[in-house]
Parts: sequence; structure tokens; C-alpha cells
Amino acid sequence: MNVDKSAAAAVKDVFDGPHVVTGRHHAPCDDGRVECRLCPRLCKLNDGQRGLCFVRARRGDEIVLTSYGRSSGFCIDPIEKKPLLHFLPGTSVMSFGTAGCNLGCVFCQNHDISKSRDMDKSAAEASPEEIARVAEKLGCRSVAFTYNDPVIFLEYAVDVARECRKRGIRTVAVTAGYITPEARGEFFAAMDAANVDLKAFTERFYRDLCKARLADVLDTLRFIKHETSTWLELTTLLIPGENDGEAEIDALSEFVARELGPDVPLHFSAFHPDYRMLDKPNTPAATLARARQIAMARGLRYVYVGNVHDVGRQTTWCPSCGEAVIGRDWHLLTGWALDHGACRACGTPIAGVFEHRPGDWGRKRVPVDIARLARG
Repeated sequence: MNVDKSAAAAVKDVFDGPHVVTGRHHAPCDDGRVECRLCPRLCKLNDGQRGLCFVRARRGDEIVLTSYGRSSGFCIDPIEKKPLLHFLPGTSVMSFGTAGCNLGCVFCQNHDISKSRDMDKSAAEASPEEIARVAEKLGCRSVAFTYNDPVIFLEYAVDVARECRKRGIRTVAVTAGYITPEARGEFFAAMDAANVDLKAFTERFYRDLCKARLADVLDTLRFIKHETSTWLELTTLLIPGENDGEAEIDALSEFVARELGPDVPLHFSAFHPDYRMLDKPNTPAATLARARQIAMARGLRYVYVGNVHDVGRQTTWCPSCGEAVIGRDWHLLTGWALDHGACRACGTPIAGVFEHRPGDWGRKRVPVDIARLARG
């Protein structure tokens, strides 16, 4: 009995402190373990164990988040970098992430953060109120949870979103959408916009390269589109020989058109070798162009290419008259022909969240010393 008490005390010492908070969405198992019900992985943990995401762990009879208030760093980006092209174009967004991830993507392009098992990677500290206050001070129209998946730090992200809304600041989730039906209502109710990585359109890809399931992500996409007011855009990273076949791209595009609607923007991005997938070449620009052509043939109205310089395929065109309504050169706006969210030439409404005037943030990426600004 004394051994058990000592072990419990040791666990409490490890998972205690200002950055550890009681998590939500978990339940006891019949065998004495506690099941985390935040993501479909449903990690079943003994006392002191961490989940695959690394930042959630069992302490006693509860699951705790061990990274509350800690970040890998803050930066001001153009909103187009998320990428979100139909949500407050031209404005600045304060971006941050933490450590860990609930997927196992072998091609991860933020692996130094998402695969980190070193909490020193999350050296910047800020409370939800401080983040909202600094974002307002810096003139940011939104705050983005990005770099790693915000699903795993749900409690922190939701608290930040609540503080932001008090100040009229929007919040953005850049996520893989791997979240349970139990948790997704709370999470997306707090988000004004989301860019979801639809990584491929086969269960084989998700199983072998991401250690996840496609069906769960598709359920999340349907939920966001039909049961929330969250503005939704999608990104698919095209990897040569893995998910860039025309039949798969056609099936993905058909799903988006049928299940989500033709107004949901879809981004096809170029892959570059990274992390544990160094044997694949960069995605040819022609592959991206062909993917866009296939998606538009399926009736999607707003399809873009990313990670390459392609002004024509990164500009927003009116689906009715064909005029350029938002010109872009990388993340820089070069033209604006919208009046109250409609094409200035023909009056057709353009899907999105637009203000009367675009922002003028441009291409800048500016690091933020959150501690200094929070004190000021």
C-alpha cells in the first residue's frame, strides 16, 4: 500500500505545476486504465503514462494537459500563409503552437515542433489573456493555433479563443481534424476559421503514413461545414507517388463538391523531402496545375496551388464572369475587386469572410517577444 502511495505521489510531482491543468474528454476503463477521448486514437493510460501526443498524460483518475500556457514561439504572419485565402484577406495573424502531435506523419514539415519530446521547445509562456491583449496591441485581426495540431492542447486553445473574442479578435485552427465527436463540438465552437489538412483520400495513406484513419477526418469535415459557423478551407499536400494520382484527386474533389459544397476553398500544396520521407522528389508544378484542373472540373469554384510561385493559380477569380477579384503574388495582395463580398464586375457573391477593405500586412513575418509585450 505504501508503495502505491509513493508511486502516486511521484506521478503527481511529475505532472504538477503551473503548466499542468485537468483535461476534459476522458473516462475510466474497466481494467483500471483511463481512456483519453479527445482524439480517435483513444489512448488508454496507466497512471503516469503519456499519450502518443506526448502533452496529455494520466495523473491519478484524470487526464491532464501538460503544456498549458507554453508555446514554441509567437510570430505575426499574413493570414494567407495558413493558408486561408477567403478569410480576412491581407490581414495579420498572430501564430503559435506548442509541442507534440496526435498523428504520426512520416513527411511532417514541422517535425522539430510536432514530434518534439522536449518541453524546452515550448519555452515561450503566455496566458490566454496575455495572448489576446498582445494580439490586440499589435493590430492582429486573428490568432492562429498552428505549427503543431491544436486539438491536443484543446483546453489552452479554447481559453485563448474566449479571451480573443472579448476583444473582437478571431481565432484560427490549422489542424488535421483528427478529433472525436465528443470533443469536436467544444473545439470548433471556439474557432472562427479552420484550415484542415486533408492529407490524402485513401485509408492506406492515412494508416501507413499518418497512423490515423481517413474516415474520422471526413466526419470532422462534415461536422465543421454543416454543424458550425466556422469558415472552412482545405489543404492537401501532394506527394509524388503517394497521393497525387489523378483518380485519387478526382475522388477527393468529388467528395468536397458533394459533401461540403463547391464554395469550400481547396489548396493543393507542393511537397518537399522532409523528416522520414527523404526519398521522394519535390512535387512538380505541373502536378499541382493538373490537380487544380481536375478539382475545378468537379465543380469546385475556388482551387489554389501552394508552396510554389503561381500568380494565376493563387488569385481568386469570380466563378461567374471570370474577373480577378483578389489578386495575389505569394502572400501579397496585388488586387481587390470586391464590393461587400461580391464581384465588382458582375455582383456575384464570393464565398468567404470579408471586410469592406482588405488588410495591408503584405508578406512580412515578424517574431513576437510575448513576455516583453505582455509586461508592457
